[in-house]
Amino acid sequence: MANDGVGISYLDDKQPRCWWCEGHDDYVLYHNAEWACPVDDDRRLFEKICLEGFQSGLSWLTILRKREHFRAAFHDFDFHAVAKFKSPQVTRLLKDEGIVRHRGKIEATINNAQRAIEMERDFGSLAAWFWQWEPKEQGRVPLTSKAEAYQRTTCDEAMAMSKALKKLGWKFVGPTTAYAFMQAMGMVNDHLIGCSQYDTVEKLRKKFRRPKS
Repeated sequence: MANDGVGISYLDDKQPRCWWCEGHDDYVLYHNAEWACPVDDDRRLFEKICLEGFQSGLSWLTILRKREHFRAAFHDFDFHAVAKFKSPQVTRLLKDEGIVRHRGKIEATINNAQRAIEMERDFGSLAAWFWQWEPKEQGRVPLTSKAEAYQRTTCDEAMAMSKALKKLGWKFVGPTTAYAFMQAMGMVNDHLIGCSQYDTVEKLRKKFRRPKS
């Protein structure tokens, strides 16, 4: 394993990748197969915005390694099912060692499921609502180093999306959470220039048909 000093790592297969996935096979797989690939599936979008909320104060690697437990606990993030959770389900989840047992975040997920149903009703789909906030390509500068990546924690569109979500009653959806969601769901391509996934994601984004309400 080697690092070029600016954020590109070279693992045993010699493929250049963003530094943040080095040293963890599950992180490498997530980086290569999921992160920044465009998503328009409502359930996956709901899952990610909720897991970003659970991540608050923790590392994404911690959440990633618990993701299958989260999926089992929250009915694979079927928001129609989660919206029906009551006190007995909250009590069960608070005893589930496979997830992050934080009452506020658990109750926020149930609340957000209820808000997601409203969003689906009013906008046709979660995908149509979320993708309207996609940052404009014009003026965006691709990341070239770890230092630049650390400085880019949100953007105007993420701040606006966060504000709009809060107005709709969503919880644990601050500007940093909103931007991390955008990065993961392919609304921006924040793989470093030089990472083997950068061009792959660019091609996927060009082919991707943005959902409309």
